[in-house]
Amino acid sequence: MYKKILIANRGEIAIRIIRACREMGIKTVTVHSTADRDSLHVKMADESLCIGEAKSADSYLNIPRIIAAAEITGAEAIHPGYGFLSEKADFVEMCQASGIDFIGPSAEVIHSMGDKINARKAAELAGCPCTPGTKEALKNVEEVRQAAEKIGFPVILKASAGGGGRGMRIVRSMGGLINAYETAKAEAYACFGNDDIFLEKYIERPRHVEIQLLGDKHGNVIHLGDRDCSIQRRNQKIIEEAPAPGLSAGLRKRMGESAVAVAKAVGYYSAGTIEFLVDKDENFYFMEMNTRLQVEHP
Repeated sequence: MYKKILIANRGEIAIRIIRACREMGIKTVTVHSTADRDSLHVKMADESLCIGEAKSADSYLNIPRIIAAAEITGAEAIHPGYGFLSEKADFVEMCQASGIDFIGPSAEVIHSMGDKINARKAAELAGCPCTPGTKEALKNVEEVRQAAEKIGFPVILKASAGGGGRGMRIVRSMGGLINAYETAKAEAYACFGNDDIFLEKYIERPRHVEIQLLGDKHGNVIHLGDRDCSIQRRNQKIIEEAPAPGLSAGLRKRMGESAVAVAKAVGYYSAGTIEFLVDKDENFYFMEMNTRLQVEHP
């Protein structure tokens, strides 16, 4: 067990990690910006270091400063919480290169499952249902047309590196397809520095159901139940309910088993989440994997 860890985050999640560490007898170090020097996570930790100005790029997203803070304080591991650097494979690699453990999944899994095209491939190989869609990034408008004709409208264009609804467009006819593709591609590049776009069949009025996973480094993976996240505004969740209401026992069982199968197939360990779409006929489809502690994990 670790004697001291650094928490590379702030706010609610940092406080929860501090409380958990206290119960386990582990010392905590937090980092903060100049704007957060009086924040509760600073006061509650055993030690705290200021690592930069208020801008996140100068503090909570500044990898060299966070690594240096861990080295200065003698922290053996870094807990990223959620957001900020929690899904950055290069951060995990830098921790490893510095001899500091990263409390989370491997850099390889973060990189692989963070790419939605690769994640679809991994899910399909694990036997998990996916919506009909392209297996590679679309290279040009002709490929977009051909894919849409083959799959059938409505379709949805998605950024492979995307999230939060950015780089995503629903298309219901050939007339608006090319403009939607070019817009999604430009938005994806502006937001993520990656303009890879793929296409899927759009499921009308689906439910959004997630499975919470926990895995260890010995290949063991369990799921801790499900939650319904269907009530959203602008692709952001508003209300969640756990367990998800109205699912048949058979569907709940199949979704849990599929989520565990995907996690085992990619060698996942730590806390993570598989997100599914569920249609009106109780068919479920893999959507993506979050390779981190979920914001709503409590």
